[in-house]
Amino acid sequence: MDATALVASPLAIQIHAVSAIAALALGTIVLLMRKGTGLHKAMGRMWIGLMIVVALSSFLIAEIRMFGPYSLIHALSLYTLLGLVQAVLAIRRGNVRAHRRHMIALYSGALILAGAFTLLPGRRMHAVVFADGGVTAFLAALGVAAILAALYYQRRRAKLRDIAGEQF
Repeated sequence: MDATALVASPLAIQIHAVSAIAALALGTIVLLMRKGTGLHKAMGRMWIGLMIVVALSSFLIAEIRMFGPYSLIHALSLYTLLGLVQAVLAIRRGNVRAHRRHMIALYSGALILAGAFTLLPGRRMHAVVFADGGVTAFLAALGVAAILAALYYQRRRAKLRDIAGEQF
């Protein structure tokens, strides 16, 4: 791993990348922890704040221009902002199922899927993460696999709870 490419980037890209990495880490913790606790709510609010920074900072990044200064990735930023609003409204209305669905969709789509695209060859984060030629790639793949396994377990546990009406 070599952060030189990120440090040499414009401030908007640095803010965007650091916020996204923090949101990925915090989101993993929030998704895996016990739900409904004060800590879950506090960390969830921090995650929402980070996601707002990630989405808004993307509009200051215009390296791939398709529609004026914007590209299709900016549609994901709009989706993220809308999804955050929907998730908050759902939980305020007591609709835990809709809240969970929105949060998991945002985490997996706006962070994991979009983050995977930033790791493609020729992209800035590819240069940062894979600079050592393989060790970091292996560790990154392991990390992604662990996150996906944790999300799978979380979803499966939620389905079992819905079916059985018990806490698993």
